[in-house]
Amino acid sequence: MGSTQPEFKNPATTTLLELAKARRTYYGLKAESPISDEAIERIVQDAVLHVPSSFNTQTSRVVLLLKEEHQKVWDIAITVMEGLVAAGHVPKEMFENHTKPKLNAFRAAYGTVLFFVDYESLAPIKEKFAIYADKFDPFALESNAMSQYLVWTALHSEGFGANLQHYSPLIDEQVQKTWNLPASWKLDAQLVFGTPTSEPGEKTFLPIEDRFKVFGK
Repeated sequence: MGSTQPEFKNPATTTLLELAKARRTYYGLKAESPISDEAIERIVQDAVLHVPSSFNTQTSRVVLLLKEEHQKVWDIAITVMEGLVAAGHVPKEMFENHTKPKLNAFRAAYGTVLFFVDYESLAPIKEKFAIYADKFDPFALESNAMSQYLVWTALHSEGFGANLQHYSPLIDEQVQKTWNLPASWKLDAQLVFGTPTSEPGEKTFLPIEDRFKVFGK
């Protein structure tokens, strides 16, 4: 019997799919980098430039934080959560035993990529294509998610571990003030990365038959 594995025209396709399979969530990270800061910057810049967006609206905005600048964003998160504890909105025991150790683990990494969406930049195209106006915000978020995935996968390929966090809107105001960012930039996600210190958890899959169908084969 012959091989059941399909043959791709371009060997890079196999590499791309293997990278997708290898990308995982790593929580144990340390403040070391297997590549130069310039190489990290190139990965993020290429994602900003080349990830597609609806009608080429280019709504994603991205901030790369390294070393001490990276630590600042998690100091902000810790301070904000401490305020919620003091106000009685978050149980102190939960914060001390679960939330704070988790935030300190993020802080111990090498860098964070902040992903924003500039929804205000969509005003002209919403006016031009009014019938689709309510679709452009979700389209912008989808484009931003593609940027997150590409950066995450590329960083993993270069030897980093990473995990994706969502601490908006709790940290939004302080992030904007700390790095003097435009008010129209709305924070969506934070990708924490560093050299892995532990293995990722087991990944399980629902039956592919329940999630994928082919017609016309």
